[in-house]
Amino acid sequence: MAGERQMIEAAAARICGARLVRRVQKLLRRLRPVGTRRDRAGNRKLFYDQYVSLLLLYFFTPALTSLRALQQATGWEKTRQKLGIQRTSLGSLSEAARVFDASHLRQIIRELAAQALPTTTGRQAQALAGLTAADGSVFQTCSRMAWALWQDDRHRAVKLHLHFDVLKGVPADAVVTPGKRQDSAVLEEMLQPGRLYVLDRGYADYELLGCVVAAGSSLIARLKNEAAFTPLEERALSAEAREAGVIRDVLISRLGSGSRPDAFGRPMRLVQVQGTDRRGTAVLLTLLTDRLDLEAELVAQAYRLRWTIELFFRWLKCVLGARHFVAEHPNGVLLQMYAALIVSLLIVLRTGCQPTKRTYELLQFWLLGWVSGAELEGHLAALKPLKNEH
Repeated sequence: MAGERQMIEAAAARICGARLVRRVQKLLRRLRPVGTRRDRAGNRKLFYDQYVSLLLLYFFTPALTSLRALQQATGWEKTRQKLGIQRTSLGSLSEAARVFDASHLRQIIRELAAQALPTTTGRQAQALAGLTAADGSVFQTCSRMAWALWQDDRHRAVKLHLHFDVLKGVPADAVVTPGKRQDSAVLEEMLQPGRLYVLDRGYADYELLGCVVAAGSSLIARLKNEAAFTPLEERALSAEAREAGVIRDVLISRLGSGSRPDAFGRPMRLVQVQGTDRRGTAVLLTLLTDRLDLEAELVAQAYRLRWTIELFFRWLKCVLGARHFVAEHPNGVLLQMYAALIVSLLIVLRTGCQPTKRTYELLQFWLLGWVSGAELEGHLAALKPLKNEH
């Protein structure tokens, strides 16, 4: 047992001393005053930035699997040296999950996402600049978390509503709600200007799609194939479009039947693509967009790239372990989820690659000192796709 504890302590010391954590600690230091208003006597020993650093340690160190393990980590000499944290009790860690307002980390995520660079360049990347996949994913919780409304009293869950920058491979914004909350309602609250949102059929509400355009963003959204519309002009298909599976490209004067209000007030465009699903079954995609300038094959490609957010959700749950919560309070769950997203951003900023099982493993080897920086770069170069696309 003592030998195992020494191994965990050595691993934590290396991770805490890495440039990854130091990079975000500079941003976290400005949050130190948060949650200290009641501490007029100056007795607080655990601060906001230190608690988040512990959560980062939790995700970077697979051996830490519980709140008690984090509490034990505060007693390690190397942890105290690297993070500046004094020995902390379980009660203090439980209190931290309630008093440190998690909403402040949302801005940290946005700032880190702005630092990331696109993993591809060239004509396609330029045409699809700001491509953002929006979707939600459910993370099941224990039945004691009564606030996490989902199916019934025995099945509780939270839902991560994520905006994922596809070309950068990073989360751009996120909100966590009880699992029962509708994705479409949250999207309307999270809309930002200057984005090109790519949306699945779960968001195919005409008023919601109109809000995306009204917010100063563009969209590529999948509709039901039987959606009613008024055609305005059929557009010729290029050889590249046909090769991409496009079978129709039409300008429309309005979407929906004439009895309902026009949600857009401008001409829109429908691109129909013949493709296959994961089982190899033929499927017809009806894609709505306000981008009249995009080649039809790029509209199809943008929707296919939406799948990257599904891969990110899988990585977040199965590789990073973000579905295991160390807190039950709503704010504590949000703190941990935001910390997981920060970890994914740090991985991308260090490696230049999207977070995958392989990049996570390579980064672990580097943090533990098993590979040098030069060896890490060599392995990463082999993983990176050709960056220039013409």
